[in-house]
Amino acid sequence: MLRLSQIALMILIGFSLWGQSPHGERLVIDCAQCHTADSWKFDSKKAIFTHDITLFPLTGQHRAVDCRLCHSSLIFEDAKSDCISCHQDIHQQTVGDDCARCHTPQSWIVENIYEIHERTSFPLFGVHASVNCFDCHKNESYLVFSPLGNQCIDCHRDDFNNTTKPDHKAKGFSENCIGCHDLIDNGWNTDKVDHSFFPLDKGHNINDCAACHKSEDYSVVSNECFSCHKADYEKTSEPDHKLAGFSNDCKECHTTDPEWNPAVYSAHDALHFPIYSGKHKGTWNKCSECHNNPSDYKVNTCIACHKNPETDDAHKNTAGYQYSDNLCLACHPTGDADNAFDHNATAFPLTGAHKNTDCLSCHQTGYEGTSSVCMDCHNVDYNQSVNPDHKKLGLDTDCKTCHTTEPDWSPAKFDIHNSFFVLNGKHAVIANDCAACHKGIYNNTPNTCYGCHSKDYSEVTEPDHNAGQFPKECESCHTESSWTPTTFNHDGLYFPIYSGKHKDQWNQCSECHSNTGDYTQFTCISCHKNPETDDAHKSVNGYSYNNAACLACHPTGDADVSFDHNTTGFPLTLGHSGLDCMRCHANGFENTPNQCQSCHTDDFNSTLNPNHKTLGLSLDCTQCHTTNPGWDPAKFDNHNAFYALKGKHAVIANDCAACHNGNYINTPNTCYGCHRDNYDGTTDPNHITLQFPKECESCHSENSWVPSTFNHDGLYFPIYSGKHKGNGINVWIVIIRPAISSNSHV
Repeated sequence: MLRLSQIALMILIGFSLWGQSPHGERLVIDCAQCHTADSWKFDSKKAIFTHDITLFPLTGQHRAVDCRLCHSSLIFEDAKSDCISCHQDIHQQTVGDDCARCHTPQSWIVENIYEIHERTSFPLFGVHASVNCFDCHKNESYLVFSPLGNQCIDCHRDDFNNTTKPDHKAKGFSENCIGCHDLIDNGWNTDKVDHSFFPLDKGHNINDCAACHKSEDYSVVSNECFSCHKADYEKTSEPDHKLAGFSNDCKECHTTDPEWNPAVYSAHDALHFPIYSGKHKGTWNKCSECHNNPSDYKVNTCIACHKNPETDDAHKNTAGYQYSDNLCLACHPTGDADNAFDHNATAFPLTGAHKNTDCLSCHQTGYEGTSSVCMDCHNVDYNQSVNPDHKKLGLDTDCKTCHTTEPDWSPAKFDIHNSFFVLNGKHAVIANDCAACHKGIYNNTPNTCYGCHSKDYSEVTEPDHNAGQFPKECESCHTESSWTPTTFNHDGLYFPIYSGKHKDQWNQCSECHSNTGDYTQFTCISCHKNPETDDAHKSVNGYSYNNAACLACHPTGDADVSFDHNTTGFPLTLGHSGLDCMRCHANGFENTPNQCQSCHTDDFNSTLNPNHKTLGLSLDCTQCHTTNPGWDPAKFDNHNAFYALKGKHAVIANDCAACHNGNYINTPNTCYGCHRDNYDGTTDPNHITLQFPKECESCHSENSWVPSTFNHDGLYFPIYSGKHKGNGINVWIVIIRPAISSNSHV
C-alpha cells in the first residue's frame, strides 16, 4: 500500500514537472533520468537516461559526442535525425545528402565502396574494382564525386586518341571500348575483336594481333595466305614448294590446323597424276617416294617401285616401249595398266613415219602440252630444205599443206603453185607431174614461157623464130592450151592475111616473107607480076613497082581501097604532088614525119643566098615558102627581126629586089650603105664638100628626104625662124630638086 502511494506521488510530481520542462512538449520522461538533485547539469555517468529509447539510438562515434553538438537548443525535438543536419556536406551534393549510404557512425572511412558503387549506374567490375576512386573522380579536394559518363569513352578518350597500335581514331574504331576490350583483364589486350571477316580459329587462334598486323598502325592485312606465310612457303623443303612450282594459295592443300598438318594436295590427281584415287591410292606415305629429286619436284620416278625384269616382261609386245619414268607416265597417265595411253585416240593419231618414231623424239621435254604443230618438231627440216629452199620462198610452215606423214616427205603436193606460177591449159594437165617441168630441181625454175620452151622456140622452122627474130614472149602469139592456132595479130599489127582480099590466098609465111632470116622483110611482087601491075597503075601519080610502095598504097591489100595521100594530115600540093613516093618514104611508109626539115634539112643547110643556118632562120620552111617548086615565091614576115621596115621601106616590103637586088648576103643595114649614091649626088648643099654626116637619119626620116630635120638655125643661121623664115622656099626646091637621084624616096 505504501509502495503504491509512492508511485502515485511520483506521477503527480511528474505531471507537475511536465508542465514546467524546457525540453519541449514531446519529451515525457522523468527529469531524474538525466538530472540529479545536486544540479541540472547532465552527467552521463550518473544519468540513467539512454538515447536508445529514442528514435535515434547513439552508436559508434555518436556515443561520445557532446549532446549540445546535436541539440543546439533545449527543445530536444528540434534536433534532426538526418546526417546532413549536423554534418557539413563536404561532397557538395555530388553523392546526395544521405551520409549513411556510404558512412557509418563508427568512422567516416568507407570500407565497402565497391558494394556501394554497385548500387549506382556504373558498378565496378573487373579492372575497375581495383582502380583508385580519385583516378576517375579527379578534383582538388578529392571529396567531390561529380557523376561521370557511363560510357567507356567518357573516361578513356585520351587512351582512345593516343593509341597508335593501331591508331583507333585514324581507323575509325568504335568508341565503345567493351566491343573489343574485356573489363576483367588488366591492360588493353583483347581477344574480343570481331574478326568474323577472317575467323581466328585453330592455328590462327592467337591473341597477339601484332603477329599478323606488322605495321605500326595495324593497317588492313591481306586475307591471302601467302601474304603472311611467304616465308613458310619459301623455306619448306619437304617438298620444296618454290622449286616444285606449287600454288602459293596455301588453302589449296592446308587447313588452319597448326604445323600445316594435315595437308592434302588434292589437285595432284587432276593436274598431274592420281595418287589419292585409282591404283596408287594408299600406296605411298611421302612425296619423296615418287619425287626423289628434292630440288625439283617436276621430276618423278615410276621405276623406283616398278622394277625390272618384271616391267620389261609385261611390255614385250608394246610398240615404242622404253623403261623410263617419262614413258611410264605417258602411257599410263592414270597409273592403271588397263587404261594404257592410245596415241590414236588423241587429236594427233600416229600415221606414216610417225608410227615408228621413238616417243622421245617428239616428247623430249615431257609429255604434257606437246605441240601438234608440224613446225615445232620439223623446224630444222624446214630450214635445211634446199630443193626447194622453203625459207627463201617463204613457203607455209604448216608442213601438211604439201606433205603427208609418209617417210622422206614423199609424195608431196603443191596446191599453192598458182601463187608462184599459175597453171592453165596444158600446164594444168601436168600439174601433178612436177618432174615434167622441174626435172627434180625446184630451185630457180624459170617462170617465163621462153625459160621452159627455149628449145621449142629454137627448133621451129615454119616460121623460123630465131631467124625471124620473133619475140620470146611466147604468150604474145600462143596460148597455154596449144601452140596452134596462134593468136599472132598479123592483121592488126602489119597486114590483113586472115581477112580481106588476101584471106586464104597463102599457105606458108615464106610465100610473102621470102627472107626467112628476116621476117621484117616481105614481098608483094612475087605474086603481083609485071607487066600487069605496071599497066594497072599507068595513071597513078608517084607509082613505083616495089614492095614498099605496094603496101603504102594498098595497106589493106584491096585495090579498090587504095591509099589517098590527100586524106591524111599531109596532102600533096604543088611541088609535092609529082614526087616519087620513095623520095619521102625511103625508110618505109609507117610514121613518115610531116615536118619540112625531115626532108629538107639538106636544102636548108646548103642555102647560101641567104645562108639560112648562119642567120639562124627557122627550120619550119612554111614560115617563108610554099610547096611551089624552086622555093618561089617566098616571103620574109620576120624581116623586122633583122631590119625594121618603116615609112617608104614598108611600102616596098614585098619588093625584096628593090633593096637586095637578088643578093641577100651582107646587105647593108645603114642608110648610107644603101643611099650612098643619093648622098654623093646631092649638090645643094653638097654633102661631100660640106662633110655632112653619113648618118642620113640625123636629118632625114624614112618617109621622105624632105622636109629634113637639119638644125640650120641652131648650128649656123636661122632660116626656119626669124626674118628669113619662109623666104626662098621655092628657090630651095628648084635648086634641090635637080640634084635628087631617081632612086630617092621623093
